[in-house]
Amino acid sequence: MVKILIVDDDQQIAKLIEVYLKNEGFTTEIASDGIEAFQFLKQINFDLIILDIMMPNMDGLVFCQTLRKNSQIPILMVSAKVGDMDKITGLMIGGDDYLIKPFNPLELTARVKALLRRANYKLDEKDDDFIRVGLLEIDKQSHTVSVEGNAIKVTAREFEILYLLAKHCGRVFGSEEIFERVWNEPGEGSNTTVMVHISNLRDKLEAVIPGGKIIQTVWGVGYKIEK
Repeated sequence: MVKILIVDDDQQIAKLIEVYLKNEGFTTEIASDGIEAFQFLKQINFDLIILDIMMPNMDGLVFCQTLRKNSQIPILMVSAKVGDMDKITGLMIGGDDYLIKPFNPLELTARVKALLRRANYKLDEKDDDFIRVGLLEIDKQSHTVSVEGNAIKVTAREFEILYLLAKHCGRVFGSEEIFERVWNEPGEGSNTTVMVHISNLRDKLEAVIPGGKIIQTVWGVGYKIEK
């Protein structure tokens, strides 16, 4: 379960954020300032922090600077300060993203999900030069795919998609996340592009492995490979 710490002295805003995050399945705690936030951090391992800038006792900038001395937990800063220098300052001292108040709660949840995806990507992205899934062999160094020594011709994009799914066997990737990781661009509206590449890749794999449904579709969610 993903745990998110909301640090904001405006309880109305904090509660609104909490409602939207809980609707997305996240677990939340609310702290009214940086001091209380550190007390929470001593007891709970959070996956992300939503941090207001202007707060009493210990404001968001001081909190962020202090936290960054020994933690790289993702931080989404939220503030009524709209100046470019305020945003730049927040990002330079360790914030991962910056959202200006008032904000659309749906945009906030989208940014939270994006930060969590990036954080997970950094944590689990160890290069595996060679991956085997059943009869399928994927060689990162040579950028080749083969079955029992017989090469399968795939495009660069197809290889990256296959490598991503095979490297994280059992995990479901949505179209947008696949697009963001493989194309390195925002994934909004990318469903058709990814679907076409998956379809072509399946045709090539199943031509060599008859009946071998290597890439599975989880309807309404995305794609995965099971060992």
